[in-house]
Amino acid sequence: MKNLMRACNYFFSALILVSLIALQACKDKDSVEADKSYVNRWIYDNMEFWYYWNTQIPSNPNRKLEPPDFFASLLVAEDKFSWIQDDYEDLIKSLQGITKEAGYEYKLYRKQGTNDVFMQVMYVKPGSPASSVDLLRGDIIEKVNGIQMTLDNYRSVIELISENHTISYKRYNGSSFQDKPNLTLTTVEFSENPNFYHTIYNIEGRKIGYFIYNFFANGPSGTSQIYNTEMDQIFTGFQTAGITDLIIDLRFNSGGTESATVNLASLVAKGIDNNSIFTKREYNDQVEDAIVKEPTLGPGFLVSKFVIKTQNVGASLSKVYILTGSRTASASELLINGLKPFMEVKIVGDTTVGKNMGSITITDDDNKKNKWGMQPIIVKSYNSLDQSDYSNGFKPDIADKDNDLVLLPLGNVEERLLNLALEDIVGAPVGGRISRSFGEKLSRPILHSTDIKAKQREVREGKDERLLRLFKSLQE
Repeated sequence: MKNLMRACNYFFSALILVSLIALQACKDKDSVEADKSYVNRWIYDNMEFWYYWNTQIPSNPNRKLEPPDFFASLLVAEDKFSWIQDDYEDLIKSLQGITKEAGYEYKLYRKQGTNDVFMQVMYVKPGSPASSVDLLRGDIIEKVNGIQMTLDNYRSVIELISENHTISYKRYNGSSFQDKPNLTLTTVEFSENPNFYHTIYNIEGRKIGYFIYNFFANGPSGTSQIYNTEMDQIFTGFQTAGITDLIIDLRFNSGGTESATVNLASLVAKGIDNNSIFTKREYNDQVEDAIVKEPTLGPGFLVSKFVIKTQNVGASLSKVYILTGSRTASASELLINGLKPFMEVKIVGDTTVGKNMGSITITDDDNKKNKWGMQPIIVKSYNSLDQSDYSNGFKPDIADKDNDLVLLPLGNVEERLLNLALEDIVGAPVGGRISRSFGEKLSRPILHSTDIKAKQREVREGKDERLLRLFKSLQE
């Protein structure tokens, strides 16, 4: 009898334990569902207010979807740029301070006929660790820390270059690529200067200014104007020299801050004054109405005007040449579009990205448990003639994909894109056409190292507290 009672006690205890576990599992499931429900509601509320195409958002979306799928279900077909991320806090942290790197940018290509991939160095940054060792534009990197890069492992291998690393690489010697001794590169917290290179060429009686600008930034920190001041000094040199022509190289430039864009445009444009409009901004009706009514913003927020710069060289130019690549985007395209009403803009290179839209960085500051963040498109840009017809990119007047296997130094008059622009300016051959004699072309790159930093700049520039307060004030 005692054994029977003991067995019954065990049975009921086990039953209670199973019930408690099942109940806790249900609670956990409810908690997960509640979290998802909260996140999706947060996504919907913000998108309903901010999204440029908010009138086209489904009125009754499937709220049981996972947040990335729910977010995607709200987007219109033409939206190529809005995105969401679940570890947004980590991304924001990665933007604090300055990037740790060796100081070179690259494209990643697949080696023809194999699964191996390699890096082609696009440029080495002045003042970086890479600039003090034997690494040059055009070098081919095949191994990092002794590991051959392949289609299967390249993502994990390129993560190694954020720390001290050793590369196995080759360099073109005039007839073939020759192995170089392994090179060890150190990484540091490095603040890249976007004013990469400038010079003046005297060719066939023309004085041609050349300026490589790799991203739009006022300075290394939020309030600094160091880079803009340096840009002004560069154009003072162009003006003093009496340049007759100007080439701006934006092939690596994927965007940045609009105020730096206005600064460059104001140094170049012809016939502008304080009332000349550089760009107009169009939001959805709800956001635009809130902007106009907000005293700290007002109607003036919807327009950016040129500023008068004593260093302006526009009066001496008949046109401006812009060198472009497949990653030329956003603020670079804003510059092209904003200059077009005031002067001829001749594009040399590849079709640009086609980003005539801007985004905002949205995080849930009221609920720290919500780690999601999103970057929805909220604004469309127009020039002073109300033109914004470059959603498919600006097509080049002189086309070249800048994908030679052999690359010449930037600034060399025989470097491919520069050479094309120079010859168009002077109407005659320039240099020995060496850059045209290398027959091998590379296929579409797998990855551009600059893409990661472009995303980081988008987040940084999108965190506009003046705008974000609009939505908060409506909720109060």
